[in-house]
Parts: sequence; structure tokens; C-alpha cells
Amino acid sequence: MSKPRVAILGLGIMGGGMAGRLLSAGFPLSVYNRNREKTAKFAEAGAFVAASPREAAARAEIVISMVADDNASRSMWLGEESALAGAARGSLLLESSTLSVDWVRELAVAATEKQCEFLDAPVTGTKPHAASGELFFMVGGSAAGFARAREVLSVLGREVLHVGPHGSGALIKLINNFACGVQAASFAEAMALVNGSGLDREKCVAVLANSALASPLIKRMLASMASGDFSPNFPLKLMTKDIGYAINEGVKCGVPLQTAAPALEVFKHAVDQGLGDLDFSAVVKSVRKN
Repeated sequence: MSKPRVAILGLGIMGGGMAGRLLSAGFPLSVYNRNREKTAKFAEAGAFVAASPREAAARAEIVISMVADDNASRSMWLGEESALAGAARGSLLLESSTLSVDWVRELAVAATEKQCEFLDAPVTGTKPHAASGELFFMVGGSAAGFARAREVLSVLGREVLHVGPHGSGALIKLINNFACGVQAASFAEAMALVNGSGLDREKCVAVLANSALASPLIKRMLASMASGDFSPNFPLKLMTKDIGYAINEGVKCGVPLQTAAPALEVFKHAVDQGLGDLDFSAVVKSVRKN
């Protein structure tokens, strides 16, 4: 059986990795990106480069969006040249960006009105996981839509989990990211305390790297610190955005996220210092002794 035609909207760190993975697996692929320069290598690999989200969606049975935030997602899905305008009846539409739950549910309604199947399908993982098909998909939507999506998502991810109705994937992704952000902010402060205390830094790092603290996230931060390479796998400005979205969801659920608020301030301070486009681990560069 032939593989379904797929469109990828957004060719940033994650969307680009996903597009490359689908091309290598033989899926007919259309791509759209606001900055057309990023499409060149995908065109060379056989993808059709669309002039608009509408054109990309019109050529696909399955449309996947992977962009930065609610505003970028709206620009992909709504309007005369949007993906919803181009999507055929019965198309399967997936939003894999990390977004607010309210916008995801609004988008689900708009897709239903267009007689399309919609899933919110955000992921955990970073640049290398996207390129190698090792993402973890958390999917919100109908069981029927989830079944349709498995063929494509199983190529892109090591795990594909149906977590509930529309908005469920978006919410658990925000919960995951706020917890990661709190851990990263607290570790940045811990390293500032080490640096300001007169302790032997290398020995302290050896202790922390071999303690219960040493989650995969902390190990990534330690690796970035050791190499001095803060090239973005997950940009710091996006972690900042995600913590803010999570705090808003907590308010709506009657659960104030009391650890998230100070973590957000730590990340905002890092953005103000010009670190937003670096990897989130660069937050360690922003916390220093007074």
C-alpha cells in the first residue's frame, strides 16, 4: 500500500527533523516555512515546497504543524491562505507545537467545522530525537483519529500515547515542560551557589552528576556547561513561553503553580540578557553571585 501524503508546516529545529525523517522513510511530503531558505535542503531531498500553508495542506492527507507558539499556530491554520482553507474534507490535522489548551480546543472546533479530523499531538524530545524518530507523542483527540495517525507517528516517535480528548496532549506537555523548567532554574541557582561559595567547582559537579539530581535534563545541562556549547536543541525562549502557558493553565484549573512563578522569572531574566535563542541550558549563564 502507498504511504499517505503528508505536509509539514514549520521547518525549525523540530519540524525540520520530522520532515527529514518522513522523507527518509519514503513518505510523499510537502513542506511550508515562512523563511523559504530553510526549505532548500528538503526540496533537494524530494519534498514539494509550498508557497503557503493552504497549498501544502491541499496536497496532503495528513497535515502536521510544528511552530513556536499560539500566534504562529494561528497564522498556519486560520485565514485565506491557511492550512484549514486548503485541507480537504476528511483530512487528518495534527498540531504538534506546545500551545495553550484554549487555543488547541478552539482549533479542534474549527477543524470539525471543516469536517476534518484533528489531534493535538505535542512531543517530548529535542533536535536529535526529531531527526532519528525517537520522539514521544502525547495525543489528544478521538480514538479513530489516533488510529489513523499511528502509521506516520510511529515513524516519527519511539512512543505514541493516546492521553484523552482534545486538549489532553497540550496540557500534559505543558505540565512536563513547567516541571523541567523548574528543575533547570533550580540547578542554575545551585551552580551559582557553588561558584559563589568557594567550593571546588569540578568536585561539586562530580557530586551533582552522580547524585539523585542527575536526571537526563541535568546531564544535558552539565554537558553544555562542560563543552561551552549552548547551541539550541530546545531554545531558552520557548521554555520561557511554556512555563508561562503552564502557569495560566494552573490558574484555570484552580492549581497555582507556586514553583513555576519564580522559575519563570529566572528564565525571563535570561531572555533579557540576550540568551533566548540559545539552548535552555544557557539559563546557567544568567544566574550569578550578586
